[in-house]
Amino acid sequence: MATRRMARSAAGALAAGALVVGAFTAPAGASSGDTARDGGHQATQRVLDALVQAGVPGITVQARDRRGVWRSTSGVGDRVTGRPRSVDDRFRIASITKTFVATVLLQQEAEGRIGLDDTVERWLPGVVRGNGNDGRRISVRQLLNHTSGIYDYTDDPGHLKKYVRAPGFLRHRYDTVTPDLAVRTALSHRPGFEPGARYGYSNTNYVLAALIMEKAGGRSYADEVRTRIIEPLGLQGTVLPGRSVDVPEPSSRAYSTLGTDPGARKIYDVTRQNASQSWGDGDIISTAADLNRFFSALIRGELLPAEQLAEMKTTVAHPQNPAYRYGLGIATLKAACGVWLWGNDGGWIGSFSQAVTTEDGRHTLALNLNGDWGVPDSAGTDLLKAEFCSPAGS
Repeated sequence: MATRRMARSAAGALAAGALVVGAFTAPAGASSGDTARDGGHQATQRVLDALVQAGVPGITVQARDRRGVWRSTSGVGDRVTGRPRSVDDRFRIASITKTFVATVLLQQEAEGRIGLDDTVERWLPGVVRGNGNDGRRISVRQLLNHTSGIYDYTDDPGHLKKYVRAPGFLRHRYDTVTPDLAVRTALSHRPGFEPGARYGYSNTNYVLAALIMEKAGGRSYADEVRTRIIEPLGLQGTVLPGRSVDVPEPSSRAYSTLGTDPGARKIYDVTRQNASQSWGDGDIISTAADLNRFFSALIRGELLPAEQLAEMKTTVAHPQNPAYRYGLGIATLKAACGVWLWGNDGGWIGSFSQAVTTEDGRHTLALNLNGDWGVPDSAGTDLLKAEFCSPAGS
């Protein structure tokens, strides 16, 4: 499932949960890459190594800036064999998928196929009804900036028990979850607030957005993303997996506590999962290099006309975090030195990914952790400060 993590990263956390210290055999600094220890990214490398020392299995990272491309890793991709992570690893990008979806919908708007202020009802008649939910009062824009009020289906207790936590995940990891089931699960709950009243993150918004994309474009969600973004940008490591349970090679194993007590140090290999369980809101698989290419191209106007890019960058406030604001499928957050960054992040069962760029698109950072439990609260702040606030990174 896709989760919302970027706001917590800005506040100082990369992933949720309690810290597991010393749970892994790989030493900090088990790094590889083009310039793992030079190129002005030593401070960033130290943060990554500290995360591995604290308990994260492994990390893969790429940064692009005025000096060129820096790729590195720390820790392991396989806890059993000790195989290190690869700089070319593919991984589940979770909620970063939402940026791809929003980009396609904004392209469709530029083509006159759809309007951001169109109602959900116009495109999905009768779909959003019941328990106080009403698609006639919710716009496409409100789906994309998470102000619809629709319940997040991934928060449903039954969904969590069956698809996220042990032992349910172990029994149902290969099940197909249709978009219809995800929406029906959400609509079994009352909305959290009136449409447009405030920001409230919900993965259901992007399941609906992907369904609308299909209606507006006349093609499948996968075909729309592939032909409009992946192929034009040459994102060779990026795929829409459909119902596949595998991550294409090269890739690392993914690990999770599955909601169990981290103190017990019960770690599960959760690499194989049916990607349909996060269709439209978090199913894309990519690489750090592809994510950097995508966000740099997006923020520099290569994918959207100026009007639609401005719409994407029109943000709403996060109720608990003034250093974080959400636009249409993209967020902006402030590093410790005051530099504002654009990007997104996401947690999937077994991993956490993040991709950010400066306003001019010339300095980007993308990474993946192959574990989904906690890291020190200061990690997110430390990472962005190291990469974007040091003299070498400025």
